[in-house]
Amino acid sequence: MPQPTDFHWPLLGAVASIAKAPLMGIAEELRTATLPFLTSSALVIFTEDCTGRPQKKAGAEEIVSRVSIPELERLRASVDAEGPWRGAALIGGQQRDVLAFRYPPSNALLVLTDPLPTAADEGSGSLRMVSYLWELAAARIQEKVSDAPPSYLLESRAASAERVRVTGELVDQHSTTLETVLAALRSNSLDDRAARTFVTDLTAKALVGLRTLSDRTSNLVEEPVAKAFERLREDLRPLMHFSNIDIQFIEPPANGRALPGEVAHAARAVVRGLVLAIAEQSDVHRVRTQWDCDGENLLINVRDDGGGELSPEGPTLERLLQRVQAVDGTMNVDIMQGWGADISVVLPLDPPSTPAGDVAEWGLAARELEVLQLLAAGQRNRSIAADLGISENTVKFHLRNLFRKLDVRSRTEAIALAHSAGLR
Repeated sequence: MPQPTDFHWPLLGAVASIAKAPLMGIAEELRTATLPFLTSSALVIFTEDCTGRPQKKAGAEEIVSRVSIPELERLRASVDAEGPWRGAALIGGQQRDVLAFRYPPSNALLVLTDPLPTAADEGSGSLRMVSYLWELAAARIQEKVSDAPPSYLLESRAASAERVRVTGELVDQHSTTLETVLAALRSNSLDDRAARTFVTDLTAKALVGLRTLSDRTSNLVEEPVAKAFERLREDLRPLMHFSNIDIQFIEPPANGRALPGEVAHAARAVVRGLVLAIAEQSDVHRVRTQWDCDGENLLINVRDDGGGELSPEGPTLERLLQRVQAVDGTMNVDIMQGWGADISVVLPLDPPSTPAGDVAEWGLAARELEVLQLLAAGQRNRSIAADLGISENTVKFHLRNLFRKLDVRSRTEAIALAHSAGLR
């Protein structure tokens, strides 16, 4: 059997680092993995699956701090799904030499600025290796989002809400400015009609562009309910092919309210988990899943025709309940012996109207807040460490700091305080 060479060990280590990296650290790990084959000034990942943080970046601060979503969208439209794209593109407010790859399953985009093959590699296999590492990272991102822990859903919802708020403020501010300019330019007290006409048209186009940017930003954090349900159907299609279970889909109203991205992800993950759990029972021939919207909540119902063997206290349903609670939802499981299971899930489309002010006053660092969120979701030190990509000793270190800042003496007290502040 061939043995790994000195060349293989760093590559295997890089693959392992990408596989274990937390979502927000995956860009840094991917850049580290690609540098032996291709140097770059910055690396940017753009994936709409991560609704709260669609960009993941590493490299030169003057580039990664200025990259915008419209720039990435324009570049993605130019990139062929079959292979890499090389050329000049506007990235970070400046024309740069870029190398870009797409990942068709999630429509994710990888951008490398100022790419150069390394002297050791001499370009012979650099593109092939970078493409391989990118596909691994993109698949890992897709997997992590599909199986998102409660902490990710909470963070994603908070980030999505903040982006919408900031964008709304910018739109109001610039719209007022541009409308004032338009009013002045339309004034009869100004001469040079041709100049006024030219500037009026230019400013009107700027207003349209600004509104388009606002709509595009909103689209990134929302998903039409019919589209979200169709993606669920696609997710479950393999199960329909390879089992004898008839999965029936009762579609939501086509004009129902759009779902926040993290709610859509959570809904699909919960239904997939429920259907897979049901499929493990004997004598199940039919499963019906139904979505509906009442304007404020996504209403989910999953029902089977089995013998009622599903256990509400089992680990699978416990994990799904945690995911539902992470987005402030509720799940009710009704098991009827001999008649199957009837499961109802309610997911609010809006975050709680009165977010807890106590959280900001605690003065927690970002990592400490992540640990507290996972703790409040009922996870133990080992699973917290796995989710965040850190050691158990580091988790204990953060917990000691948490207990001191929260002025509590035990995990139970910390969880109770977190729940009282709205963290689940």
